[in-house]
Amino acid sequence: MQNRIVLGMASLCLGVLVFSLQDPLIKAVSGTYPVTEVMAIRSIVALPILLVLVHADVGLRAIFSKRFRMLTMRALILFTSYTLYYLAIAALPLADAVALYFMAPLFIMALAGPYLGERVAGQTLVTVMVGMLGVLVMLRPGAGLFDWAALLSLASAVLYGFSQLMARKIGDTESSTVMAFYQNGVYLLGAAAVAGLFWLAGIAHATHPSLEFLVRPWIWPTSIDFLTMAACGVVASAGMILLSQAYRLAPANGVATFEYTGIIWSPLWGFLFFAEVPRSTTVVGAALIIGAGLFALNASRRRSSAPAIAATCDPA
Repeated sequence: MQNRIVLGMASLCLGVLVFSLQDPLIKAVSGTYPVTEVMAIRSIVALPILLVLVHADVGLRAIFSKRFRMLTMRALILFTSYTLYYLAIAALPLADAVALYFMAPLFIMALAGPYLGERVAGQTLVTVMVGMLGVLVMLRPGAGLFDWAALLSLASAVLYGFSQLMARKIGDTESSTVMAFYQNGVYLLGAAAVAGLFWLAGIAHATHPSLEFLVRPWIWPTSIDFLTMAACGVVASAGMILLSQAYRLAPANGVATFEYTGIIWSPLWGFLFFAEVPRSTTVVGAALIIGAGLFALNASRRRSSAPAIAATCDPA
């Protein structure tokens, strides 16, 4: 059991690092192409990779799972989550969007009790409130600087958290590669459907960067831009498998905090590629969110280790 937890933590840390590479790639093309085109190209590139991985892992017949409805529902939730997140990074500095998104582990820990039946202490709920305080510090309500795109990142965190709880629930029968395959398929079909709806409605322009990234019509990409979007497919394939594997192997309310390792990477990419320097409120808010998560993790570890200590002290 301990080995599974350690492997789950390692998978999550690596998955977060891999996935963070998508942020600068997508932000780089967000001013020219629509998010639906980026997701479609990414999914097309990832499709053969995932087919090979599914075949090597559990065989292609595993795709025809009896739990395809739950797999599809989880994929739809993730499609919505990542679309909202990509729209957010089109308008926000990477550090802001990612820090808000890191409320997801706290949502996971809070919901693990009612959804999975895992033990969730009152301390966890307190840490969620501290994390929300960090969100308020970052959003600076009343300061006249609020951008509603921040709410997209926060909504994305809620949906992502619930999707990973679903991964934990169905992980007893479904492999991480199959879950990733369903995600990729829904991303492709969903992107095409959303683009088609805006095309039929004749909506092609908007004033806000996030909405413009959503409704902008598809155009033929340059070679460099195509390779940039295609690289997202390779990154996404690895990232989806690693994250699904993490929540399949380890308890959700314990491993989720390691999502915070991503706070190292996205601000770094924002600085290196876009000359973005995090504001002081971003740093303070992120510190509150991360501190709350780390406190919850330590509390969870103490509770899980208590029975073992009692057992070793038992004279019998």
